[in-house]
Amino acid sequence: MRQSIGIGLMGLGVVGGGVARALVERAEALSHQVGCPLRLRKILVRHPSKKRPFKVERRLLTTDPREILDDPEIDIVIEVIGGESPALQLIKEAMARGKHVVTANKEVIAKHGPELLSLAREKKVDILYEASVGGGIPLIAPFKQDLLANRISAIHAIINGTTNYILTRMAAEGLDFSSALREAQQRGYAKPNPANDIEGIDAAYKLAILATLAFHAQVHPEDVYHEGISRLSSHDFRYANELGYAIKLLGIAKEEDGSIEVRVHPVFIPEELLLAKVDGVYNAVQVEGDLVGRVIFYGEGAGALPTSSAVVADVIDLAQRINLGVSITPRLRLDPTKRIRPIWEIETRYYLRMITDDRPGVLAQISRILGDLQISISSVIQKESDISADVAEIVLMTYPAQEQAMQRALKQIEKLDVVKQISSFIRVED
Repeated sequence: MRQSIGIGLMGLGVVGGGVARALVERAEALSHQVGCPLRLRKILVRHPSKKRPFKVERRLLTTDPREILDDPEIDIVIEVIGGESPALQLIKEAMARGKHVVTANKEVIAKHGPELLSLAREKKVDILYEASVGGGIPLIAPFKQDLLANRISAIHAIINGTTNYILTRMAAEGLDFSSALREAQQRGYAKPNPANDIEGIDAAYKLAILATLAFHAQVHPEDVYHEGISRLSSHDFRYANELGYAIKLLGIAKEEDGSIEVRVHPVFIPEELLLAKVDGVYNAVQVEGDLVGRVIFYGEGAGALPTSSAVVADVIDLAQRINLGVSITPRLRLDPTKRIRPIWEIETRYYLRMITDDRPGVLAQISRILGDLQISISSVIQKESDISADVAEIVLMTYPAQEQAMQRALKQIEKLDVVKQISSFIRVED
């Protein structure tokens, strides 16, 4: 049994501030859960004199990471700096010095997770990262423990609150993308530079982490095909509603016959599904296992309180084991024989919206191209777009087809004289 367990906190931003507040204000309750006091010994910051919503004792602040790394009384290092550098180097050095690590850093874990777990085993420490995906939603621990007996076949995940809020506003109010993004920024849901969110990069990091855990294979962020939401139009939401679908930015991971597909992009999903009803900044992850069936994890995926909840929970887990003298050795056995399936091999249905000449024979030309590539049309909607210009808007829904064939069809359709523009191309996930 320990007299106390020392904590070093790296980062005092939105999440770090929430973690520091919880460690200080709930010190007595946390000590009771752990069995000994948790001592917040140092906090690494860039600007010690900066005004903060939560008052922190000046003696705790430092701009030198060595004051955390070199302190023998610090047992657990919490990294909430974000980004790949210098966070990765600091995490490695902390573990090299025998300190356990808790991080919320999705980029570091997505890119270097197996490497860090190997280092942790070598140094006989642990690294926990519950907050890296889904904020306060318990996801990492269930994949590592509760779902371990299952053969996971599929994950369908809404794992970016910014894009989900934007899509919700476009669907509910008919806003165009730029207006919905501006509103999200004004409400603090989107960053001034929202590229990582709206282009699907953030979701790709998170999906790589989940897929690695679910399928026991190393999935790198560059393995994840990703598209963003910036090309979506209010027209697409009107047609989706007419056809009985919702539009979501979905992270999709599937395993079949030793091959894994991982992709992030906008999809049409049937409006009666639970994922279609996840609105605003909320996240949801649907997992399909052979024993457990279909389960859904739902909650707020970001923000100071939910994310700090996950970070502090990891700290408590580590501290309890440290206090009891329990051996802490992370295990993640990966199968190197599993193959990542490229996007052009997937098979799904498609939604296609085009502006064409408004005259006989247009649909026949488009249908001929699709038919030659073994792509069948399931439904067609045609509406006059501009009578004076003699153009029409055509919407096609296909039966399941291979991505490679669909991409070839798009290139051929674009070259038709009667096609003015392919306005939208969205995959369908039934």
